[in-house]
Amino acid sequence: MPSSITGTPLLSASPTGYPGTNSQLSPAIQVIWSKEILFQSMPVLRYEQFAVKKTELGVQPGLQVNFMRYNNLGDASQLVEGVRMQTAALTASQYAITVAEQGYAVAVSELLLNASFDDVMASSSRLLGRNMAKYLDGSARDTLYAASSAIFGYQLPAPTATRTPLSPYDAGTVAANYSALAGTFYMSVNVRIGETYVCFIDPHQSRRLRDNPEFIEMTKYASAGNFMIGEIGRLNDVVYIETTQVRQYAINTGPPGMGAVTNAGVVHGAMYLGDNAFGHAIALPVELRDGGVLDFGREHALCWYAIWGFGLITDQSVVIAWTN
Repeated sequence: MPSSITGTPLLSASPTGYPGTNSQLSPAIQVIWSKEILFQSMPVLRYEQFAVKKTELGVQPGLQVNFMRYNNLGDASQLVEGVRMQTAALTASQYAITVAEQGYAVAVSELLLNASFDDVMASSSRLLGRNMAKYLDGSARDTLYAASSAIFGYQLPAPTATRTPLSPYDAGTVAANYSALAGTFYMSVNVRIGETYVCFIDPHQSRRLRDNPEFIEMTKYASAGNFMIGEIGRLNDVVYIETTQVRQYAINTGPPGMGAVTNAGVVHGAMYLGDNAFGHAIALPVELRDGGVLDFGREHALCWYAIWGFGLITDQSVVIAWTN
């Protein structure tokens, strides 16, 4: 009698998927695809959150935005009875940010849209959004790397060195310049400056900082607050933000004007930011645009488009920390 499951008389009385008397069962195995779509990870929006944003181009023609920056006043002094106060003039300087078109586009065919099990246009829009975020943050990073100030990593004393009462607090030896980073000059609590409030580091540098017992991880803050994107902790009132966008240079390479490391070890460029470090001029915010009807509807295009520009505002507010 034919089986009520498969309609074939060749199976035993109990057709199952387990080995046994029904060894004649050999069903075709079908590959099943999950409906959940996975995307590759990428760093997204770490630097841009600290930019000074301006949008005056919406009401004025042109490709440049000029900003006025007031200089700091001089030192005050004690007044003397009967002597008039001396007035000081306000001084200011200007800087300009040039904007340009930015964008990225993708296209798919009508055949792909009808044959794919995935919503290709929805996935394309998400990929374009991530592409924009990576490009935007990379542009902000490159602007900050144009700063002229630099500090370098420290080489801790060797474990076999004679211990002294100062040993637990010995800062070690700082590298004299970029070329002297011989592979053992790492990120430490001493690689810092005053008057800073945020530092961008990569995972390699953050691992060195976490070894310091004074480092306060974000999960151990005494009180909850509004954390910055990518914040991992604080040390000496400096907020540390981890990102893989930090530049790295291998042996015999280096940033412009810094020479090259000829000894050993990869060099990582952390970055300390102060107030009003860089600006983001926005003429047209990011938009997702359709390519319209192409080839009688056989091709569908999608892009993100914007008009913006980045510029360094205060060079003294940015310091690059080069370490192994």
